[in-house]
Amino acid sequence: MLLVAALAAVLLWTIIIVLFEEKFVFYPSSYPAGYYSQQSLKTEDCWFNADDGPRLHGWYIRHQNPIGTIVMSHGNAGNISHRLDILRNLFRNGYSVFIYDYRGYGRSEGSPTEQGLYKDSQAAYRYALALPGVDTSRIILWGTSIGGVFAVEAALHRQPALLVLESTFSSGRDVAASLWPYLPVRFLVGERYNSASRIKRIHAPTLFIHGSNDDIIPIALGKKLYDLANDPKEFYEIEGAGHNDTFVVGTTDYFRIVRSFSLRFLSKAKEEIFPQIR
Repeated sequence: MLLVAALAAVLLWTIIIVLFEEKFVFYPSSYPAGYYSQQSLKTEDCWFNADDGPRLHGWYIRHQNPIGTIVMSHGNAGNISHRLDILRNLFRNGYSVFIYDYRGYGRSEGSPTEQGLYKDSQAAYRYALALPGVDTSRIILWGTSIGGVFAVEAALHRQPALLVLESTFSSGRDVAASLWPYLPVRFLVGERYNSASRIKRIHAPTLFIHGSNDDIIPIALGKKLYDLANDPKEFYEIEGAGHNDTFVVGTTDYFRIVRSFSLRFLSKAKEEIFPQIR
């Protein structure tokens, strides 16, 4: 009887996770939740539409002499206003940044789904290419955590100058196996959130960033994706960092490495124009 009860419990939890998968994946905060009134950056509100209709919102932080323009796909929780610290530091280090909210996040319309967010990432990339002051030859697609999946998808449709993948993973199946090792969820996830199959078709220089103590997305999943990526590529392991504090723990080294990688592959950027911010 105990074995039957245990099997029934495993089956029940597996069904619940699969049926309510989006609830386990996305944790959006809708406007006005967040820090919209507490930011000191000069942000420009941007509005654009995904191909299937939802009106999306983003911020453009424009640097006068940028190393490049970062198009940022953020993680699965909160909204763009929860990324003010990283935005401020990237701007100080010489980057323009366009960050957008997925459908259902912040001020963007709709509800999040995997396929919907693929459309959002492509629409955001297209929109960023037409922003004033953007050199389209110096676009950096940046994806953090699940945002890495959508940055990789966007890169398939138009190769960026650089790709930065932070605290991200190889596939949804691998994450399921890590989170629920005793449940058969991994066998039901299929090919969802599968960057492993996409990264092989991308030939942009790629920088991988991951904390050694990431207890949400194990660093092994970031390294697995790195191993599948084409050269040129680098893997930057931040000793002692978890999932959400990579740039905090990495401090100036974090931004030095991002800048160094950028300047190496963006031939028009000049290091002497942008002294290191400390």
